[in-house]
Amino acid sequence: MELKRVVVTGIGALTPIGNTVEEYWEGLKNGVSGANPITHFDPTEFKTQFACELKNFDPFEFIPKSEARKMDLFAQYGVIIAEQAVKDSGLDLEKVNRNKIGVIWGSGIGGLETFEQEVLNLGDNDLKPRFNPFFIPKMIADSASGQISMKFGFKGPNYVTVSACASANNAIIDAFNYIRLGRMVACVSGGSEAAVTRAGVGGFNALRALSTRNDDYKTASRPYDKDRDGFVLGEGGGGLILEEYEHAKARGAKIYCEIIGGGISSDAYHITAPHPEGEGAYMSMEDALDDAKIKAEEVDYINTHGTSTGLGDPQEIKAIERLFGEHTYNMSISSTKSMTGHLLGGAGAVESVAAILAIQNQMVPPTINLFNVDENIDSRIDLTPNVAKARKIDTVLSNCFGFGGHNATLIFRKV
Repeated sequence: MELKRVVVTGIGALTPIGNTVEEYWEGLKNGVSGANPITHFDPTEFKTQFACELKNFDPFEFIPKSEARKMDLFAQYGVIIAEQAVKDSGLDLEKVNRNKIGVIWGSGIGGLETFEQEVLNLGDNDLKPRFNPFFIPKMIADSASGQISMKFGFKGPNYVTVSACASANNAIIDAFNYIRLGRMVACVSGGSEAAVTRAGVGGFNALRALSTRNDDYKTASRPYDKDRDGFVLGEGGGGLILEEYEHAKARGAKIYCEIIGGGISSDAYHITAPHPEGEGAYMSMEDALDDAKIKAEEVDYINTHGTSTGLGDPQEIKAIERLFGEHTYNMSISSTKSMTGHLLGGAGAVESVAAILAIQNQMVPPTINLFNVDENIDSRIDLTPNVAKARKIDTVLSNCFGFGGHNATLIFRKV
């Protein structure tokens, strides 16, 4: 069976450094930090008192209040991002066969804020069970894809992938596979997260996973820096319109790039720590290269998982050096989490948008806050420190890894 080609014809983004794709790219290329003191709740008693929250965001500008109150924040983000992407794609909803268009979204946690608030209300009410009737439909992770599906009348496959911080990459890989098998002509895919809540920050603090650099929060996300002390929690998400190539060409669609491969693996090692030698990361990238049927030497840029944790950054670098060999020193590498923070289940989506924009603009976004490179990282590796870099980019690989040993890699190529 000959697989169909799959291209990207629309993108959307709600990020801590921009509420549109254009603003997001401006932030990326200029090395803007999205970190600020937390505003969603009073963080005074928390070890970490900052995060990468959205700025100047009002959901009621986009969603009627009567509908928004039935959605957790992460689902609101999803609907707004999807609307951006659908509009950007130029899909004529009156002409396309919406029975052949799906929604496959990613979220690591789902409606954490809704769950937290309902439990707090229960405690305040002496455990007398008085719950909001929308508690469950707001909280469940698949509410995001359901809301997007209903908004646009897309009746193809509709579900959410949950694989911690690899969730959005898994969603995009699933959408890619459905389309190339001919089961759909297009799909809204990506992911969103809204975990900057008391439970989210407190839980990651308990794991000692978050930076506590409260006195210098703008530089707290420091992938590959020897003084990194954990990741910075982010929120928001990104979305793509994936479309079968001939379908896109027939309607004269703008084509950003092609997805040529997806790789998936498991560490089978530890519930929170990555494999110390990067075994799972290596297998995920190798699987993606095999799927794309390209040589390692064809990759120009890797948007790394690069969270700014002591355990995560080195294992990914080890895996890259093992797989790419001498070509490691010809590529550019960067972690855009240095600017956006870590969007958990939405990370793969915003980083896919960054990868696509890197191809479109022939520019590598920087790794900011890189002051003193970890002495264990080979100095020949181009980590794109602090300043964006113009270079020829035909092929980009984007990594996302998650608690539980989930690894997922995407490969985008210029058409």
